Amino acid sequence: MSLTKKTAVFLLIIAIGIFVYLQYVLVSQISAEITQSVLIEENEKEEKYNLEIKFQNPSFLFLTAGPTEFFVIIDDNIIGKGKLDSFILPSLGSSYVKGIFIINSNSDSEFPVVKISGVINYDFFFASIDVPFVYYPTQEQARKFIHQS
Repeated sequence: MSLTKKTAVFLLIIAIGIFVYLQYVLVSQISAEITQSVLIEENEKEEKYNLEIKFQNPSFLFLTAGPTEFFVIIDDNIIGKGKLDSFILPSLGSSYVKGIFIINSNSDSEFPVVKISGVINYDFFFASIDVPFVYYPTQEQARKFIHQS
């Protein structure tokens, strides 16, 4: 192999490496937003909701995710958990994902800081990566599915 071919192969490998790294950085910036929350069951101990979350993919990678567990945290206390259905997230696109969410207790704070977090496992080509997501809903969004006393 000549020096020119070796240089071309080396530059191609570097370019592929940079592209893969940039896609990984973009995948870690996937955004999540609550688009719908409907109360389906309520008792003294818990409230159960149908939930829809919109995920936005800023990368060129076509991603598939299995069932995803997430938690709702208020003032550093886990008040509920949920599970999202499996979904496909197209490259440079968005996906609406449905799931179930259960709140176990109410917050005593007058203005709580609400955080929804979880880890999504994405499978693509020859690898699988875990990407954490954190979403801070607005006070109005949080009030829709968290009843405060």
